[in-house]
Order: sequence, then structure tokens, then C-alpha cells
Amino acid sequence: MAVSTVPALPATARPATPPAPPHRRTSPTATVLLLLGAAYCLLPVLWVLIASSKSASELFSTFTFTPSTHLFDNIGYLTEYRDGLYWRWMANTVVYAGVGAAASTLVSAMAGFALARYTFRGKSLIFNLVLAGVLVPGVILAVPQYLLLAKVGMTNTYWAVLLPSMISPYGIYLARIFAAATVPTEVLEAARIDGAGDWRTFARVALPMMRGGLVTVFLFQFVAIWNNYMLPFIMLGDDRLFPVTVGLSGLLNQGATQPAMYTAVVTGAMLSVVPLVALFLALQRYWRVDISAGAVKA
Repeated sequence: MAVSTVPALPATARPATPPAPPHRRTSPTATVLLLLGAAYCLLPVLWVLIASSKSASELFSTFTFTPSTHLFDNIGYLTEYRDGLYWRWMANTVVYAGVGAAASTLVSAMAGFALARYTFRGKSLIFNLVLAGVLVPGVILAVPQYLLLAKVGMTNTYWAVLLPSMISPYGIYLARIFAAATVPTEVLEAARIDGAGDWRTFARVALPMMRGGLVTVFLFQFVAIWNNYMLPFIMLGDDRLFPVTVGLSGLLNQGATQPAMYTAVVTGAMLSVVPLVALFLALQRYWRVDISAGAVKA
């Protein structure tokens, strides 16, 4: 009986690796569109950076993108204006945006988790109302909110800006999507079997799983409150309570009689962008973790 033998591979031989997939070339049209989009977004920022380095006389008499050497002089003038009122506006804005975005993220997480993983009467109606709230511009609600807060004497206070900022229909909508995608029902059932109540399940199980999505909700809401103008403009009368948007608008109105104010406004706008850039750079690693986690299949 003949026995077939298979020749042994040499010790140094290794299995052939499959060829790497061919590299897909980027379309020139897509590259051009991306460059145009980047220029559209970055050129105004570049103009603000350059304009903030010019004196009041240079601002309108020199070429747009020609820098100057008066940046620190402008910052000093802005700091001295009414005993540092600009930095009071910046501090107010940090309070409004930080506290409002954190509270809004927590409310959105609880509401989104409930809409995604609980069954109760009226759930579809509530979700449809949330979707309707996404479609309503916040400017339309500013006057009714002012009338409601005026009834209880809360206008011209920090609460007049914070309370309306704590509810974000778009944040609730996003949190519902994140909860449905990242919090498996099996994990919640296992937590309940172990004796965890609803609040403990939400805090110990759901929140860590939704962290990447909630960072997105926080950042969206933070930027929205930071850039908000109409709501604080209507709610506040004391300029020491103003956020930076309303405060700079008041300085801009003074530019007609005091041209130096134009430079102060540009410098203030440049400084107000720095915290947003720093926040984005600090939180982007959570986005990377969330994206990579979503790419792994169990």
C-alpha cells in the first residue's frame, strides 16, 4: 500500500501573506472641495487673528492680511476698559456655557436613556414632541421664556440664562440614539438581576457606555450657549451679567463715536475663540475612543 507523503516546509519558510488591498486614490474634486471648505472656515479666524494685532488707525487703512505689532496693546486696553469688564463677561460666559451644558447633558442623558430603553405609556408622543422641539428655532422661544421668568421675578439673573439652556431637544434626540446603540438590553437585564435599581443602573452601567456620545452632546450645547446672543440680550439688563457676545455687541455700537472700540471688539472676539479651541482639543480624544470602540465587533 503506497503512502503519500507531503514534503515538509523548510524551517525558515513562512506562509505567504495575502497581498495588501490596493490603495484607493482620493478624488481631486473631493480634495478641492475639502480645501475650499477649510478655507471658508479658517479665513475668518485668520482675519480676526491678524486684525487683533492692528491699531485703530491701521485696522481700516492697511491690507487685510497684513499683521502688525499691537496685539498686547489691544489686550491691555481691553483689560483696562471699565476695570476689566470684558473679563467679567468672559467669566459669565464660562458659567453660562459650562453649567448650562453640563446640566443639559445630564438631562439629555436621562431622557434619552428612558426613551431608548424603557417602555411606558405616551412614549411615542413624547418622542414626537422632542422631534418637534428640534425643528423650532431657539430665537422663537426667547420672548415666551422671558415672559414666564418675568412672572416669577427671575429675569436679569444668572438663572434667566441657565434655566432655558438646561433643556435641549436636539441633545435628548442624540442621547436617545447613543443609548439605543451603545447600551445593550442584556446588560441592563443582568444589572437588574444583580439587584441594581433604575438609578444605579443608569449611573453605573448606562452612563459609562454613553460617555463618548455625551461628550458630543456636551460640546454641541457648550458651543451653542457660548455663541448665544438673543436669549441673554432679552433676559439681562445689567451689563455686569452679560456674556461676551452681548458685551461685545455693546462695544461695537460704541465704535461709531469711538473708533478704538472696533479694535477692542476684534481683540475680544479673538480671545473668546481660544476657550472653544482648547475645549475641542481636550475632548477630541473621547471621540477617538468612541469611534474605535464602535468599530470593534463582539
